[in-house]
Amino acid sequence: MTTQTHAEPERELKPAVLRGLKSRCPHCGEGKLFSRYLKVRDCCSACGEELYHHRADDGPAYLTILIVAHVMGFVMHASFGYLKDDPLTLALLLCAMATVLSLLMLPRMKGLLVGIQWAKRMHGFGRKPA
Repeated sequence: MTTQTHAEPERELKPAVLRGLKSRCPHCGEGKLFSRYLKVRDCCSACGEELYHHRADDGPAYLTILIVAHVMGFVMHASFGYLKDDPLTLALLLCAMATVLSLLMLPRMKGLLVGIQWAKRMHGFGRKPA
């Protein structure tokens, strides 16, 4: 008696992550991943891949905070000598930079997590449509 297993082909992680970082569909890389700032589309407009399975939750925010905090630490250390006499300017500059950097990184971090989940077939990404 033989048992057949239908192993699905493995999805490559690196291309999926890079496509997610570019805010593109992790499957084809053509369709846009987001319909709004952080709203993931239900399905890709180019290939039809279902994307509503993602469960990014707070992960993108944690990753964004981790990266922005480290970058801002280096910026603060480097700029402190130049702006030592004017702490208000230093504070305003650092706050503005942290805000802009966070807003730019947040969708990319969400795309990264959606790409990982798609490649690893997590949260329903591996199911066959009925």
